[in-house]
Amino acid sequence: MAWCLRFTHPSHLFVFGLGYSATWVGRALIASGWRVSGTVRTAERAAALRDQGFEAHVFDGDAPTYALLEDLQAAPYVLQSVGLVDGKDPILPTFGRVLQAHPYLIWLGYYSTTVVYGDHGGGRVDEATPPQPMTLRGKARLAAEQAWTALGAPLHIFRLAGIYGPGRNPLAKILAGKAQTILKPGQVFSRIHVEDIARLTLASMAAPSKNPPEIYNGADTLSAPPGEVTRYAADLLGVPPPPLIAFEEAMMSPMARSFYADNKRVDSSKMQALVGELAYPTYREGLSALHAAL
Repeated sequence: MAWCLRFTHPSHLFVFGLGYSATWVGRALIASGWRVSGTVRTAERAAALRDQGFEAHVFDGDAPTYALLEDLQAAPYVLQSVGLVDGKDPILPTFGRVLQAHPYLIWLGYYSTTVVYGDHGGGRVDEATPPQPMTLRGKARLAAEQAWTALGAPLHIFRLAGIYGPGRNPLAKILAGKAQTILKPGQVFSRIHVEDIARLTLASMAAPSKNPPEIYNGADTLSAPPGEVTRYAADLLGVPPPPLIAFEEAMMSPMARSFYADNKRVDSSKMQALVGELAYPTYREGLSALHAAL
């Protein structure tokens, strides 16, 4: 990935939750000479990320170490990518006051989800669409967004669609024998490749808002039924698609089933205006590239 962004402030990003999406951002910055620090849950994960150039701190909800707090307070850019725990944001209770008193904070990012928009019967939503979450998960996410907004910090909220990329995609599920084609007539989902999440995040960091919170939908340009995407992946692999399973009969976790409660097409025009052409405008380009890399 090549990035043509200019930053006029100290090059240090702190990340709460150095997970799948956030490490894509971090690796791009490290390659550009940035310092990237943040939290992980285990010592094993911390060691693995240190080998990649990250400065990783173990934080499992207990009192943070002095080194962690020192890193956080020195970073002008802070990203929160940790999901909800028991329906609540796990970071604010410990670090909210620290962030409010942060002496150098220029940009604060929060990875949310498009679930906050609720169900629109397959209709289109953009950043001006009032959130109307229908599920407990959606309501909890919206409450978390509001809590982060209340900090009064230079906040950018990223409402991300279904994330896919290397190791997390329909190709990998088919090859692992875990794919299924759910049939729910009229259902569509929006998606975004993890590389485009990184592109959006970095472009946002280079353009901090003077009137926060700034909200961006993170999605590609083509919402599609899940079965269509699975069939495309199967065609790339040269195998038959998994048999159709009626939504009512499908074996899914409560979390997976909750995704089908909302039906909408996510408009990401604002993201595209900031980033330019997406690396993977639709799932077709994304899955084709992933297949070529197998």
